[in-house]
Amino acid sequence: MKKNKTQMAAELSRQEAYVKSRRQYKRRVFSMRIIIFILFLLIWQFSSSAKLIDSFFFSSPIKIVLCFWELFTKKSLLMHIGITLFETLISFLLVFLVGMAAATLLWYSSGFSEVAEPYLVILNSLPKSALAPLFIVWLGTGTTTIIVAGISVAIFGSIISLYTGFMQVDPEKITLIYTLGGKKTDAFKKVVMPGSVPIILSTMKVNIGLALVGVVIGEFLAARRGLGYLIIYGSQVFQMHMVITSIILLCIIAMGLYLLIQRIERYYASHL
Repeated sequence: MKKNKTQMAAELSRQEAYVKSRRQYKRRVFSMRIIIFILFLLIWQFSSSAKLIDSFFFSSPIKIVLCFWELFTKKSLLMHIGITLFETLISFLLVFLVGMAAATLLWYSSGFSEVAEPYLVILNSLPKSALAPLFIVWLGTGTTTIIVAGISVAIFGSIISLYTGFMQVDPEKITLIYTLGGKKTDAFKKVVMPGSVPIILSTMKVNIGLALVGVVIGEFLAARRGLGYLIIYGSQVFQMHMVITSIILLCIIAMGLYLLIQRIERYYASHL
């Protein structure tokens, strides 16, 4: 008994040491990221102030902060961010819903999937920026065109990824459902969907970024509001600090949306 208690105490001590070492490692990684970012900003600012680079074209951290504050005080920055974020979320939700519906239909009908697969591959390979002028002609300029542009970037890849995930579910489990008298609907609900949750979440993480890319492409061509519009406007009037400020805000939005999906993924993993 004493030996078992000693072994348990030693095992617990090793686990605590491992957890402590992992926390220290994560803190070091986070610290290095912050240090590298600060060094980058300092080098950028020094190069601009010392005329090593032309601040007119490359801007500087101070100019970007001043531009951010100017846009914020004019009460237009939050409007531009909100519009881009709204269009991205709507595009992402529609991509998810349409992608799930289409992938489910392909799984249910093997004949339809064989017919549709080459078309999906071709459409997914097509440069989506080439479709944007057509969307403007068909739908005009406005929010609808931008949302459709956001959907077009992610939808075909989403369908292919989801359908591939559905098809990779363990076939023996599906056979077991049929053996027990279940139907194809039962197999989909009880085996395919639960087994495909990881691939669904992984696809969502990719789609949220692609939807943002598509929305920005649409705003380049068919918007008078949004961060994509600010980038185009800033480049036209040679205000590079506005362009870089908008790009940085897009990076922050992309990271925030990605972390949101990642948090959902971790929540699911912790409740398995």
